[in-house]
Amino acid sequence: MAQNIPVAEIRRIIENIIKGMDVGRTPDYTPQEYKGRKLIGIFSDMNEAIDAAEKGYRAVRDMTVEQREKIISEIRRLILAEADNMAELGVFETGMGKVEHKRLKHILVAEKTPGTEDITSVAKTGDNGLTLIEMAPFGVVGAITPSTNPSETVLCNSIGMIAAGNGVVFNPHPNAICTSNYAVDLVNRASAAAGGPEVLVCSMVKPTMESAAIMQSHPKIKLLVCTGGPGVVKAVLSSGKKAIGAGAGNPPVIVDDTADIRKAGKDIIDGCTFDNNLPCIAEKEVFAFRSIADELISEMQRNGAYLITREQAERLIPVVLKEKTDKSGKTVKTVSRDCVGRDADVLLSKIGINVGKEIRCIICETEFEHDFVQHELMMPILPIVRVDNIEEAIDLAVKAEHGNRHTAHMHSKNIDNLSAFARAVETTIFVKNAPSYAGIGFGGEGHTTFTIAGPTGEGITSAKSFTRQRRCVMADSFRII
Repeated sequence: MAQNIPVAEIRRIIENIIKGMDVGRTPDYTPQEYKGRKLIGIFSDMNEAIDAAEKGYRAVRDMTVEQREKIISEIRRLILAEADNMAELGVFETGMGKVEHKRLKHILVAEKTPGTEDITSVAKTGDNGLTLIEMAPFGVVGAITPSTNPSETVLCNSIGMIAAGNGVVFNPHPNAICTSNYAVDLVNRASAAAGGPEVLVCSMVKPTMESAAIMQSHPKIKLLVCTGGPGVVKAVLSSGKKAIGAGAGNPPVIVDDTADIRKAGKDIIDGCTFDNNLPCIAEKEVFAFRSIADELISEMQRNGAYLITREQAERLIPVVLKEKTDKSGKTVKTVSRDCVGRDADVLLSKIGINVGKEIRCIICETEFEHDFVQHELMMPILPIVRVDNIEEAIDLAVKAEHGNRHTAHMHSKNIDNLSAFARAVETTIFVKNAPSYAGIGFGGEGHTTFTIAGPTGEGITSAKSFTRQRRCVMADSFRII
């Protein structure tokens, strides 16, 4: 008698065959090599990595700003040339996101990350002479980077930190070591090609909590920059050193009755599904006026969203959120690593719903208290809460953002409503009538970054964020008027 194999299992097997049998394939890379080529700047000991980064810093410190900019220009060139490699490597290593979207993010880093032009000096003159304020490097920066945007964050940080005149040592997320180290190698190759030091930025063969602790306490590390979850950000901010923390977000979206609903439906799905919702700025929950909610949902469906029932949403909760006991003995829910950044059809298959790749997003109607509203999932699942008016929408959206002050979105033509929400939510980024990625310069004005420092207040970081002020005073002289 033939064995009855579930349809979902048959589909999974077929998908693996179509992918060229990636399952079980031996990767052609390691944290130290890529296709047989040794990566530059990768160390097994954090202390050695810091020493090498300091030598790089000393070399850059002796270079002119023009020479520094040549290194950055070469970094940009290599990013554009190797964006496909890094996008494929990132998806293959982490299992998260979409190759095409990661390619676009690398292009964004290359084209819209500020360089040395971001470092400006200020001169003040008066009856008592001249004061010059210049932005100086810290020295060696210790940086922690995430698995969600691994190479993008390493490259964006490197451009800004080098433009500021620093050397850098990275302690990447353990689940994205190879992708992160490839980016470190790219920066060092660019530096050497442009006449800079062969090792300017460094990383670890095996980054751990111990190597991070060494970095955080090392006397040669003058600035710490952390892009990651609340736990690692808290650790960095407790180090006693100057620190920049880019923490979590749970960006809400409000759609009122004056919005262009067709555009709003498309924009929200485009933003929510970009790289499968891995960017922290991406739309995470929607608060829609009752009068337009049905139309908005229809537009979302027209743009690749699949509407699940409340019962199906309840079945999806234990799949994407796992219960565990915290240190105090309390049961808490945490996001399943097996689901973060996965395609919508893959997530649906886990509850027995089989759809094609044209489905980009899972949408569902929920109450405000629902887990999908309260937890930052970082996957293409979008809960929709109906509200009666702008006051209710703002009240619930601010609560859902949890005080992270990261990112918020709104679709409206009512200036008063837009202004009221912006004042109430106090986020670093506030995007109006556009997909979320417009907030980091993709289809919107302004520079890009993948380190958005809400907790420590630097906001959309750039080269000047990684500098410290120095003042030079000439009393009673050099004022020529």
